[in-house]
Amino acid sequence: MPSLTDLRLVFVTGKGGTGKTAVASALALYASQRGKRVLICEVDAKGDVAGYYESGTTGFHEREVLPGLWAMTMDTEASLREYLKLQLRIPVVGRIGPLAKAFDFVATAAPGVREILTVGKLCYEVRERRYDLVVVDAPATGHIVGQLAAPQAINNLVKVGLIRSQTDWMLDILSDPGQTGLLVVCTPEEMPVNETIDLAHRVRTQTTVRLAAVVVNRVLPELFGRKEEEVFDALGTPVALAELDRLVQGEAGPVLEAARLAVTLRRTRSTHLDRLRRGIDPSVPLLYLPYLFNRSHGLRTTRQVAASLGEELGD
Repeated sequence: MPSLTDLRLVFVTGKGGTGKTAVASALALYASQRGKRVLICEVDAKGDVAGYYESGTTGFHEREVLPGLWAMTMDTEASLREYLKLQLRIPVVGRIGPLAKAFDFVATAAPGVREILTVGKLCYEVRERRYDLVVVDAPATGHIVGQLAAPQAINNLVKVGLIRSQTDWMLDILSDPGQTGLLVVCTPEEMPVNETIDLAHRVRTQTTVRLAAVVVNRVLPELFGRKEEEVFDALGTPVALAELDRLVQGEAGPVLEAARLAVTLRRTRSTHLDRLRRGIDPSVPLLYLPYLFNRSHGLRTTRQVAASLGEELGD
């Protein structure tokens, strides 16, 4: 299977709080640094793609935020307007008003109609080949399957006509593992791992999109081994701790407790990683990103994540 950066369309999803937007932004940056022309699209407008590049607010019409890297935010009404203009040759000026209300009614009644405008816009950019790679900061794990399955859902409802022909070429792109892939971001914790394993099964059984990789974010470094643990235990006795306090002229106890906590967290998270590896197809690569220990995000952080991602991809 091709590397992530050799694909044409990559959807990035994950449980909320796992760093989905950070990884999507880093992947787009890394690909652009390798000379590719990249578009990153923020679908739900709840992330902060612009913040990760320290650029102004993005809109439906893409703009270049860094050399070789364009960014946009999905807008369903604007996508409908573009579809009417490009596919049906219907000129639309200003807001589409009553048509938008009618669309909302249809979208509520027929599952997949609203999602098809989002997926259709992304597939259109792939088909037009204006970009080497389209990275999608997609909805969280609870909503991504419905979005990826939308073209097939419409195909099951509509057997002939213009709409059917439109979804056919979208499915051709989404179903091609050489062009399209899904990247799931999780952290080595119980709930994110559970959701990732469940999502991998649902994607395989309910969509035609290939799970290209799983990114395990915020992996703690292995600071201490068994020998260090034995030292911590020896220093933790009342006599040794008192002598240590005297030598450092302060309280050494909290430092030892922090070291023990680091060992415990690392060991617990390793257990979750083992379960993740057993729970998904062994052919799906796991990519590991380190815990950066910072609370803010910006271009510097995005570059750090992109560098770590590049080391994992090895291309």
